[in-house]
Amino acid sequence: MRVLFSGLTLAALALAGPLTAQEAADAVAPEAASEGQVQALTEQAVAALEAKAAGRPVSAQNWMVAAANPLAVEAGARVLRNGGSAADAMVAVQVVLGLVEPQSSGLGGGAFLVWYDAATRSLTTLDGRETAPRAATPTLFQDENGEPLKFFDAVVGGLSVGTPGTPALLEDAHRRWGRTPWPGLFEDAIRLAEEGFAVSPRLAGLVAADAERLSRFPATADYFLPGGTPIQQGQRLTNPDYARTLRILAREGAAGFYGGEIAADIVRTVRNAPGNPGVLSGADLALYQVIEREPVCAEYRAYEVCGMGPPSSGALTVGQILGLLNGFDLAALGPDSAEAWRLIGDASRLAFADRGRYMADSDFVPMPTQGLVDPAYLSARAALLTGPAALTEVAPGMPEFDHALKWADDDSIELPSTSHISIVDADGNVLSMTTTIENGFGSRLMTNGFLLNNELTDFSFRTHRDGVPIANRLEPGKRPRSSMSPTIVLQDGAPVLAIGSPGGSRIIGYVAKSIIAWADWDMDVQQAVALPHLVNRFGTYDVEAGTEAEGLADALTELGFEVNARDLTSGLHAIEIRDGLRGGADPRREGIALGE
Repeated sequence: MRVLFSGLTLAALALAGPLTAQEAADAVAPEAASEGQVQALTEQAVAALEAKAAGRPVSAQNWMVAAANPLAVEAGARVLRNGGSAADAMVAVQVVLGLVEPQSSGLGGGAFLVWYDAATRSLTTLDGRETAPRAATPTLFQDENGEPLKFFDAVVGGLSVGTPGTPALLEDAHRRWGRTPWPGLFEDAIRLAEEGFAVSPRLAGLVAADAERLSRFPATADYFLPGGTPIQQGQRLTNPDYARTLRILAREGAAGFYGGEIAADIVRTVRNAPGNPGVLSGADLALYQVIEREPVCAEYRAYEVCGMGPPSSGALTVGQILGLLNGFDLAALGPDSAEAWRLIGDASRLAFADRGRYMADSDFVPMPTQGLVDPAYLSARAALLTGPAALTEVAPGMPEFDHALKWADDDSIELPSTSHISIVDADGNVLSMTTTIENGFGSRLMTNGFLLNNELTDFSFRTHRDGVPIANRLEPGKRPRSSMSPTIVLQDGAPVLAIGSPGGSRIIGYVAKSIIAWADWDMDVQQAVALPHLVNRFGTYDVEAGTEAEGLADALTELGFEVNARDLTSGLHAIEIRDGLRGGADPRREGIALGE
């Protein structure tokens, strides 16, 4: 039985907040929180929404999927219910997300995937990050005087578009771990694209807030602003171009995306973007490859916290934050303690200092990857946290390095959009995947029914600082540094938690906070993801406006922090794997956890 709910009926199921946009490094607010849903949902999905609203995790025994839109979750649930693997379900979830949540992820973007294989009891990761075109130069985002472009002058148009990785990642994951025939994984998304879906409050609000940029290019404007009017909440929206693209993928696999008509259209769209053409070529698409990489793991209490290594800074920085806190009794301090948040905030600042200095695509620059999470290094750095007040200065450390190359600090801007998917299948395989087109609506260029990323703007616009090279500078074929933090937590070699979030560079703080809440403060996964945010990356302590976190502002100020109350719209999706499965979905977004 299916029940139609309106945004008013479900208004209490998510927090509300305005969309803001500020052209300042890593300070742009995430996508706004939604006020509810306008979707035809199964009774099971409605029950999951009600559980989220009540602050309860969803429980299951055999399988579970948690993601950012109920229609996408239901697509994955159908695959799992019919015996599919977590990899199969991920494909179904992702292609629906690309339709109903196009501002966040899709075929025109990239993703990082962490996979635990139950049969081999092993962990691996797949890097589906976008790559810089071969014709890109380190000064691509500088003007004629060698000065960095303003951020959105670089973002909007073809200049910012990297080679998409998501379609290749979907196929690679399915080839390795899939059981369900590939073509059937696209059926739900094709049906929704052809028959239409109801525009959610979130999507409608984001389109209205970004209408000026979305109006720049005809194909994008025709879809999101038909007749010059932004699409409205509850409006039934079809996307026949996307359905046609999915039919090609279902029939031809990723080859149908990276060659032929779709590839030619992508290149033409990028290179002919009015006012801001890019340099992506057909050869860039044809040469794209997913890379399997070793996971990066860090010790925390009785756990190993594992995730994506370079070109992501996620696992390293989350691992550093937790490793720096290993010697402190956060459990005794509790979540209401300003002292606990002093430790967490300054641990984050120390980790972000190392991130800005050392972290980039390790295929292009040497990186002290193991040195950054070495327990001895983190223990020595943690001595800086033993004082009574906020650190007055924070500088990068000196991890063990196998070379003497000196790097300058990065100043790249990483804006929020993105989406996260957590899945556990009936065989015990666990998937944690964060997927993105970078900024909300990416480059604002649309072709064949999907948006193209603006991922190249995750590189530093500067190449050097005071003559010293920046590790995350742009280079042909390089993958830009990311903060995406898809994470699987292990205990005694077995997975006990899958988690991740969108949110730009604040992803790292969202994930670290939630792991601390779960591991130290005995919160279930729903409580952990819903816990109000306090995030400190570069000195200012952001506390989540309108929540109990604001009550800590005065105490943090007395400890020496500058404090700023603001919207902090994460999109955490987590599954705990202990005596069955328990799932949590961030109340700040439209997603759910669903299982049986």
